[in-house]
Amino acid sequence: MVKVLDLYEKFSKVPLVGKKAFSLAVGTQAPYFLTANPKVVELRPNYAEVEVPNWWGNHNHIGTVHVIALANGLEMAMGVLAEATIPSHLRWIPRGMNLDYVAMANTKMTAVAETDPADWLQPGDVNVRVKAVRTDGVSAVEGVIRLYVSEKPKK
Repeated sequence: MVKVLDLYEKFSKVPLVGKKAFSLAVGTQAPYFLTANPKVVELRPNYAEVEVPNWWGNHNHIGTVHVIALANGLEMAMGVLAEATIPSHLRWIPRGMNLDYVAMANTKMTAVAETDPADWLQPGDVNVRVKAVRTDGVSAVEGVIRLYVSEKPKK
């Protein structure tokens, strides 16, 4: 099986289009992500960043980035973080999401997902901290995506 982090590192070496191509490849696995036109810009164990553009296709009725477009970016960041971090004998599935919209999302947004290494040591719940940050550094959305981590079935 190809590892997500290995793919990201290979794609990232291609100037201009590598990260966008990687993001499209991720989107083929979860096509709804593509509705927000996201781009993975940084990925390492326990950390991921995804850009969500400020364009009319992501806007709500007042012209700011819609919270659901941001939720898509946050979920994509969580997903690639989980795949880049989880030990090979474990698997994950989302259990829920709690997001607070705390400021206007009126710029290009960076969706950030973070965990701690100790979160992945054994099966159970993992709370992935997420936030969507404006270009001026202000968080517009903050929250947690809850994962359930379990042992992979024996073959």
